[in-house]
Amino acid sequence: MTDTEIFEPDGRGIPYVDEGNGPAVVLIPDRGLNTSYLGTLAHMLTEADHRIVRVGTRRAAAASMHDLAQDVVDLMDHLQLEHAWIGGHGFGGSVARTVALDHTDRVNGVLLLGVEATADRPRDGDIPDTLRDPDVEPGQRAAQAATPDAEWTGLAPLVPVLVIHGTEDSVFPPANGDALQTAAPDRVSVVPIEGGGHLFPATHAGPTAWAIEDYLDWD
Repeated sequence: MTDTEIFEPDGRGIPYVDEGNGPAVVLIPDRGLNTSYLGTLAHMLTEADHRIVRVGTRRAAAASMHDLAQDVVDLMDHLQLEHAWIGGHGFGGSVARTVALDHTDRVNGVLLLGVEATADRPRDGDIPDTLRDPDVEPGQRAAQAATPDAEWTGLAPLVPVLVIHGTEDSVFPPANGDALQTAAPDRVSVVPIEGGGHLFPATHAGPTAWAIEDYLDWD
């Protein structure tokens, strides 16, 4: 098991897990969750000879989604990652989209595990406490509220996007991903995970990893 490390530029305290070698993918967890539930997915992708960096949310308050995006880029600099696929689950995907909009030259593509269309969404009460990180959720909500929706729901020009969503996800309905594809059919690809609910990146890690590998032609 790879340990979580803390990157502390200016006291921001950004947790991360860096594992594997090869082309890099950054994975950011959903709002109020820690990086542990993405561990199985990360392991499967590293087994395919790729480097996976799971990035949590800073402990210090962020003024906006742009600050959280900057945290990702600062960590990439720290890890000497010139560019990567930037992805995330739900809220993490919204941070990934912000990274792509603010730092397009650092992003090979955007991976959205469930598409967050609005900050006001239903809460999943079935998530185990071991996966939660309640200390960061207020700051995440505040950063989102302080940022115009278009600045974290938009798509960066020319950047490819892979959407993977669970067919039974009630928090991020598949219609969200379908709408994104309709808006940019030339750049957005959608892969459904049959039977997957809100936590499909953990409960259906195998099909999710295979979808990523197949799209990126890593096998």
